Amino acid sequence: MVSGLESIQLGTLILVVVAGFAAGWVDAVVGGGGLIQLPVMLLIPGISPVQALATNKMGSIFGTTTSAVTFYRRVRPDLRTAVPMAVIALAGSFGGAVLAATLPASVFKPIIVAALVAVALFTAFRPNVGELTRLRHDGHRHYVVACLIGAVIGFYDGMIGPGTGSFLIIALVSAMGYAFLEASAKAKIVNMATNAGALMFFLPHGSLLWGLGLVLGAANMAGGYLGARTAVSRGSKFIRIVFLVVVGALILKLGSDVWQDAFA
Repeated sequence: MVSGLESIQLGTLILVVVAGFAAGWVDAVVGGGGLIQLPVMLLIPGISPVQALATNKMGSIFGTTTSAVTFYRRVRPDLRTAVPMAVIALAGSFGGAVLAATLPASVFKPIIVAALVAVALFTAFRPNVGELTRLRHDGHRHYVVACLIGAVIGFYDGMIGPGTGSFLIIALVSAMGYAFLEASAKAKIVNMATNAGALMFFLPHGSLLWGLGLVLGAANMAGGYLGARTAVSRGSKFIRIVFLVVVGALILKLGSDVWQDAFA
């Protein structure tokens, strides 16, 4: 079992802890913490991209579990929607991780950037969206739409990953009619499952750096707990603002990747 701590410098370890805490906070509020955490993981000398991705997922699952429990205690999201959505998302994430082993992420990034731009414009120009819960679907249709969202975004998380929580929130707000706060609470439960699905793929391949993952997980837990409490106390308007900031950062990051891939 490789810990990943054998040759890491103290300064790098501190940077990992700070990034893990910040990522946990951002993930708890709106998702997108991988934008902070994964690039820092890739700075560690000798770590491979697969090890960084797998260990990142291990750290993230601690944070998403903590924020999911905190949200549940304070917001009480409807588990009849969240649990089946999470189960489908777990399966989708596993499938996405399998496909990620055969197809480069560059194939999908232009589509993701276009989707993020549409999401940002939709949220920015409709300021009342997500203030209150007004469900768009009733009965069986409600659960079908929820499971479709879980399957698609779970698959995305296993395959590429950045912004999964943000995609979940905007889908729950725009396609299902939840307020930002309740959407964020449900998104944490589903995101916990997508992290687990990807880990189920990585575990048998020996890609996890266990010691580093546990350190990252502890930092994620602290950030996730604080972020969830902040989101609950500040409400949907605060989440909407942070959401737009994170989506803007995602657009810049993935847009830069697409540009570099095009002219590499």
